Amino acid sequence: MASSGATKDVIHWHRTAAAAPLCKTLTTNTVADFVVVGGGLTGNRTALGLAEAGARVVVLEGKHLGFGASGRSGGQCNPIWRATPDELGQRLGAPLAERLIAATLSSADRLFADIETYGVTCDAAQNGWVQAAHCRPAHRSLERLGAAWNAVGANITMQDRAATQRMSGSNAYDFSLFHPLGGHVHPLSLTRGFARAAQGFGAELFENSPVQAMHQSDGVWTVITPQGSVSAPQVILTTNAYSDDLWPKLRQTFFPLVSVSLATAPLSSNMQANVLPGGVTIADTRRAIYYARYDRDHRLIFGCVGSTDNAADFGGVARLKEGLGIVFPQLKDIPIEATWAGRIAVTPEMMPHMHEPAPGVLAGLGFSGRGIAMTSVMARTLVKKALGAPDDTLPFAVSPVQPLPMHWAFRKLIPLAAPAMTLRDKIDTLFNRG
Repeated sequence: MASSGATKDVIHWHRTAAAAPLCKTLTTNTVADFVVVGGGLTGNRTALGLAEAGARVVVLEGKHLGFGASGRSGGQCNPIWRATPDELGQRLGAPLAERLIAATLSSADRLFADIETYGVTCDAAQNGWVQAAHCRPAHRSLERLGAAWNAVGANITMQDRAATQRMSGSNAYDFSLFHPLGGHVHPLSLTRGFARAAQGFGAELFENSPVQAMHQSDGVWTVITPQGSVSAPQVILTTNAYSDDLWPKLRQTFFPLVSVSLATAPLSSNMQANVLPGGVTIADTRRAIYYARYDRDHRLIFGCVGSTDNAADFGGVARLKEGLGIVFPQLKDIPIEATWAGRIAVTPEMMPHMHEPAPGVLAGLGFSGRGIAMTSVMARTLVKKALGAPDDTLPFAVSPVQPLPMHWAFRKLIPLAAPAMTLRDKIDTLFNRG
């Protein structure tokens, strides 16, 4: 059962983010060319692209900008899928797969270029990403993955145990891939920076304005909030793991898993020389994945899979601390300043979905742990689609909204998934190390 005396989460990014742009609550009835529902990374980057193209854009956020995953993630830019290019080709067909592969290979560079172009202050660092194998089968899978992506133009380095240890400071892994284009950002600052840039091109952003209903009449959608409404020919839904029942069955197309994180006290110079010494990020192949990176003040941000919106539930914080001790035993006594949780939308394919459930309605969601890099890819795709680009020019297919079978049952079992995955990972490591 869930813990009863858990301390209240403190979302570290809220303590250290760049100032939020000024946003009011919608209290009038207004009109626009596009209304974007959801003020996270996807929504604000979409609004930025549309406003820069000259459209009148309104963003409606039910709470505050970056409330959901965009203000709670690890902030790691991991610019590659878990599938190989050949697997993408078999799943999607060659033309679409080729477009997606090209977008993937450029995703990290384009994100960091956007940060520079729009003057976003988000502690961006493109120092690379270590993707580490936690057991022998994962080692073999990573070798295949790296070779397959290198064959289509990636520049991934295979690293043995010694090289992995030198780059990561961890003795927990015998093999890894190094992705030089990876990096990390302050996710809430990135969200706010895109929002501020969108405002600079004329977009109107409203917080504390939850959308309660939407209906269409004569080709115009009216989106209704408690104190106002927006009428526009097109609505774009970017609520990701925090989607509700606004659009029927959309929330049944993914599993709302949970990521839990901690922030240590700032590490000393000696510690920094022995933990992620080059400022890289790291994530491993566990089912209950361990990941880590620094913030700007040299705190280590460390995360894994959790159970609920309270990080401590079902032993979440205990698993975090145990994982920190496994990956970086030199930090086993480091003080912990904050722990928090956030939902991530995971699809069965571990790939995002783009939907057009009705004329004038688009949705993009389901980033499955690749949100920092791929929300921008999705946002640019939504902008192109909304402005009339043909589907056969886009890197994501337009797919129907298809509820997952037995979704209600899986949702009930999700809190148990993290302990179960952690147990499987321990078994893998025990019997398949090396």
